[in-house]
Amino acid sequence: MKNYYLLLFLLIYQMSFAQNNRAKLTTKFEKTRGTETVTYEEGIAYLQMLAKTFKTIQLQEVGTTDIGKPLHLAIFSLSQDFDPKSVKAKKQNVFMINNAIHPGEPDGVDASLMLFRNMATDKKLQAILKNTVVIMIPFFNVGGTMNRNSYSRANQNGPKAYGFRGNSRNLNLNRDFIKLDAKNTHTFVDIFQSWNPDVYIENHVSNGADYQHVLTYLATQADKLGYELGDYLRNKMIPDLKRKMKQKKWDIIPYVNVYGNRTPNDNGIPQFFDSPRYSSGYTTLFHSLGFINETHMLKPFKQRVEATYDFMLSMLDHMNRNGLQIRTMREVTANKLSQLEQHTIGWKMDRTQFDEITFKGYTPKMIDSKVTGKKRLFYDRSQPVTKKIKYYNVFKPSLTVKSPEAYIISKAWYNVIDLLKKNGVKVKQLTQDKTIEVDAYYITDYKSYTRPFEGHYVHYATKVKTAQQKIKFYKGDYVVYTRQPAIRYIIETLEPQATDSFFSWNFFDTILQQKEGFSSYVFEDIAEKLLKENPDLRKRFETKKQQDAKFRESARQQLTFIYQNSPYYEKEHMRYPVFRYVKNQSLPVK
Repeated sequence: MKNYYLLLFLLIYQMSFAQNNRAKLTTKFEKTRGTETVTYEEGIAYLQMLAKTFKTIQLQEVGTTDIGKPLHLAIFSLSQDFDPKSVKAKKQNVFMINNAIHPGEPDGVDASLMLFRNMATDKKLQAILKNTVVIMIPFFNVGGTMNRNSYSRANQNGPKAYGFRGNSRNLNLNRDFIKLDAKNTHTFVDIFQSWNPDVYIENHVSNGADYQHVLTYLATQADKLGYELGDYLRNKMIPDLKRKMKQKKWDIIPYVNVYGNRTPNDNGIPQFFDSPRYSSGYTTLFHSLGFINETHMLKPFKQRVEATYDFMLSMLDHMNRNGLQIRTMREVTANKLSQLEQHTIGWKMDRTQFDEITFKGYTPKMIDSKVTGKKRLFYDRSQPVTKKIKYYNVFKPSLTVKSPEAYIISKAWYNVIDLLKKNGVKVKQLTQDKTIEVDAYYITDYKSYTRPFEGHYVHYATKVKTAQQKIKFYKGDYVVYTRQPAIRYIIETLEPQATDSFFSWNFFDTILQQKEGFSSYVFEDIAEKLLKENPDLRKRFETKKQQDAKFRESARQQLTFIYQNSPYYEKEHMRYPVFRYVKNQSLPVK
């Protein structure tokens, strides 16, 4: 009888323990039946609990953020190896997840908490994780996550409360991957460069048109990836993910990029151009396969989180089956690019090529507004629409540059050097003063936004001319050789005409301002002497007067022309301070 009571006690204890353990592991999302998302404090506490409970999970504090809180990184490793160098040495795949870059779009946070718990407890799931380490940033925008409200996402169907899009400096962090204005993004780059993920996913919620699809995706542009890696993404990886999601009852399509919030028409939809300011454009520079998930804002929060979870699960399954091939293609692509002489820094959509995709939308109508009395857009969900539309996802080069052997940069531009180093660029320094023949760019034209964009007046449509010059550089100035793994990042940031170059983001604006000038009454005599002593200058001067009426009528323009073509004009004005070294000769560097 005693043994009976003992067994009964043990059984009750085990049942109670199991119930308590299940309750402990249940997320807030699950407890509230898919209506609420965790706060920053709740999410970190949950991950700390998982890390304490399971040896396969570790939660690290990495760097800092603008609000002063650390950036957390959760790591799942079946082998309990949490060191990026060791993981890479073992030839394991690395899958990186980034959440709450826009904290009003928290679907990925709750999906990731469940994913990490299930990876630690589900043996079937662990079977596909033997060769993959998963790293996850739970809250990238910590300041925005803590700025919690229920109204800033006016178009969104839940959860009850959420964070705010801007960070504590009101920066949109998904425009910050080149300029790195935020401490958050500096820390992100440290994580990314340390782990060098094979696949990167960032979880979002869409804005825009209404349609039936719960989840759309924005993938790294295949043509920009190039070579085997780009072909693999377009022809194998994306179709496989679509099949896997279809099996889970999710019909996914590319991000619906239309204007005016209307249903796509016969013109179809274009792929979003993800330049390097965006995360998926940044990952392209380092040959990582990047995805931006966009669940639909009007779908219930519960449904959105479940779709996000299933997409990440589908990616894990794909990596389990194809991880070795992905790693190999990344290495091959990096090697080929480092030997390439011509690099594309401008892209244009090819409207002659497209895929046909099945779009499931709703019938748009214009009805009378009860608020304004004017016509308003209305999607009639009682009239669903299924149709084939064109999807333009092929880009062709619009601007290419020849790669120099190296770029030479004065140590005065230390902020640029710091960013190059942070992004894994190997730099060397001159060991002595030396005059070197280089190609110098002069900025001949550019346009700038008339309103600030993320704290910058971004330049675009930049044009340059090249002049061969002998310039004296000094001991300690930097030499950046191009034939290295980070060549894409080097070219995209240092070539001024590139979309998201450092020049575009105002790093070199001081060269655009002339520091010295002339008084007309003083320079008149000098100009007269210059024209007498320089027949070629006089000829160009007279020709311009004959051809340009405004020039002919303006004394100041005429004197300025002579001044700018004289030794008195400062050589630094409009001269881009990153010089191209094209001769294949060794320089005195260490």
